[in-house]
Amino acid sequence: MLISVKDLKTYFFTHRGTVKAVNGVDFELRQGECLCLVGESGCGKTVTALSILRLFDSPPGKIVGGEINYNDLDLAKCSSKQLRQIRGKDIAIVFQEAQSALNPVLTIGDQITEQIKVHMPLDRNQIRDRAVSLLTDMGIPSAETVMSYYPHQLSGGMKQRALIAMSLSCDPQILIADEPTTAVDVTIKAQILDIFRELKTKRRMSTIFITHDLAVVSEIGDRAVVMYGGKDVETAPVPELIVSPKHPYTVGLINCLPDMSKSGDRLTSIPGTTPNPVDLPSGCTFHPRCPRAMKICSQEEPSKTTISAGHYVSCHLYT
Repeated sequence: MLISVKDLKTYFFTHRGTVKAVNGVDFELRQGECLCLVGESGCGKTVTALSILRLFDSPPGKIVGGEINYNDLDLAKCSSKQLRQIRGKDIAIVFQEAQSALNPVLTIGDQITEQIKVHMPLDRNQIRDRAVSLLTDMGIPSAETVMSYYPHQLSGGMKQRALIAMSLSCDPQILIADEPTTAVDVTIKAQILDIFRELKTKRRMSTIFITHDLAVVSEIGDRAVVMYGGKDVETAPVPELIVSPKHPYTVGLINCLPDMSKSGDRLTSIPGTTPNPVDLPSGCTFHPRCPRAMKICSQEEPSKTTISAGHYVSCHLYT
C-alpha cells in the first residue's frame, strides 16, 4: 500500500463560516494502480488531492483530522521540510488548468529543469537533456525549440503535455492528476488519456486521477472512489461500480452519461445542487436530492457497509 488516507478532514475557516471541504474521506492507493476520485464539482475531490501535499493556503485551510500515511510518515502532520523533499520527487501533481499552473514569465525549459535541479544530482547538460527527453516522450514536436518557448506560445494541449512532463521530471512514485482532460478538445483528451495509460503500463506508476466524467473512469481506472459532500460514499473496482452501483448518487452519475441509443431524449440529470459545505445537511448529505431517501437518512449518518471484496458503500439502504 503506497498511501492510506484515513478519516481525512480539511476545513477552511472563513468569515462566512467553516467550509468543510473534506469531511471524512478514506481510501488507499496500491502499487501500479489508477485510483479515480469521482464526483460533481464541489464534492471535495481537488481539496482531497491538495491535502495530500498540503498545497492549499493555510490559513484559511487546515487539516483538522485524519491521517495521510506514506512510507511510515503521516503527511498531514509531518514538517514542512519533510514535505518539501516529497513534493515533486516522490509525489507529483498535474493541475487542472495548465494556463494557470504554468508561470507566464518563465520558459517551459526553465520550469521543467527547476524541479530537476532541486531533487536530482545531475549536471547542467544532463538536466537539459532530461527535460528535452521528457517533452519528446509527451509527444511534443521540436522539443529542443519548445524549451525556449513561453506558455502563451503553446496551444492548450501542448501546455497540458508540458505540465505532465514537468510532473514526471523526477520520476515520482505517485502522480496526482487533477482533471487533466477538462479544458481540452476531444482529440487532445484521447491523446492525454493515452499518455496516462502508457505511464501505467511502462512505468508502473501509481496514479490518483480526479475527474467528474465516469466515461473517463471506465477507460483508465482500476478502482474508483465516489465523493459527495466531502465524503467518500462508495468505493469499488471500476467494472463493478459501472455494472452494479449501489449508492443512489453513483446510480445518478451513471444515468447522466449520454446514451446514443436514445438520441432523441433529453439528458438525465440529478435534481438539486451540491450542498453548501458551510451548512451541510444532517444525516446523509445526499438525502435532499436522493430519490430513495427514508426518514432515517435525514437523522443519522450512514455507516460504511461491505458489499463485496473491495466494494464499500455508505447508505442506509444497505445497513
